[in-house]
Amino acid sequence: MATFTQLPSGNWRAQVRRGATYKAATLPSKRAARDWATAIEAHAGHKLAGGLAPPPKGSTLADLIAKYLETRPIEPGRTKLATLLRLQRDIGAISLARLNANVLSEFIDRRIADKAGGVTIAGDLSTLQAVIDWAIHARQLDLPPRLGTDARRSLKHRQLDTRGRERSREPTEGELARLYAYWNGNERQVIDMPTLVRFALASGMRLGEACRIRIEDIDRKERTVVIRDRKDPRRKQGNDQIVPLLDDAWAIVAPLIRRRYEGRLFEVNAASASVAFTRACQALGIIDLHFHDLRHAATASFFRMGLQIPQVALLTGHKTWAMLKRYTDIKPEDVRAAIKPKAKERHSLRVVK
Repeated sequence: MATFTQLPSGNWRAQVRRGATYKAATLPSKRAARDWATAIEAHAGHKLAGGLAPPPKGSTLADLIAKYLETRPIEPGRTKLATLLRLQRDIGAISLARLNANVLSEFIDRRIADKAGGVTIAGDLSTLQAVIDWAIHARQLDLPPRLGTDARRSLKHRQLDTRGRERSREPTEGELARLYAYWNGNERQVIDMPTLVRFALASGMRLGEACRIRIEDIDRKERTVVIRDRKDPRRKQGNDQIVPLLDDAWAIVAPLIRRRYEGRLFEVNAASASVAFTRACQALGIIDLHFHDLRHAATASFFRMGLQIPQVALLTGHKTWAMLKRYTDIKPEDVRAAIKPKAKERHSLRVVK
């Protein structure tokens, strides 16, 4: 029930008690007080009936995304941040009360007209669904719970491919030789790119992981390193992992840590290294080669060494075979090469007998 009291100042004091809800406000007129109380009672009734509150009147999707970004414990990655900003720009003016399937259908139409692919649009909708999930569970707002998910499912009916094409690109020996020669012959090259590339190929680490390594996290006796906050789809922080440094990786690390006991191993910014790699490929005419392809090459090489799935997963940080499989490129000749030593061993045993 709402109660209204006129104050000596002439303003009106409105109080609303409904269930566990208590609100009070001072307004300039009794009519304003009644309007405010009516809105509060409707809000409280809505929450009591469904457990969720209606979106604040006039609140837009842009407002919701801004609040979502404010509450994040860590800053989103570049891709996710760019997607959130695009959603704010393209459909942010839509009020939360009007956010529905038709709005997203029109959004998809515009993205297709802008030549965005199915994978990109699916990513947009997944990011939107993450914001909606947060609004429902963290802010108790009454929003369509599967709005983004259902819109993403509609993409297949538009004949859009939402599955990313798995890369199988690896650098060739010739391409690596050209890159090393390019960097070594460039007097203006500040970053030691040859060492960084060789370490990526020997360790299988992501560029960001390699550039974050601190000397304090390297165990010289056990030849291991702690990778801090390793990428994980569920845990964004605190996912530290102890990883062995195989012989080729240790041969690179050992000279770098001699007489050094603190600081970053490579003392280079990952973004700068990525730019240096891209520019070198462009200058040499090397087509469609990314720094991350070195991780693909390293992972495949681990399997060719004879390492088993759990061992390779420890090196690369993958959680499942489905995730790890994307980075393998085992060829028929690799299988035959792995079988030959065992076949020879069985043959020699038969001869001895």
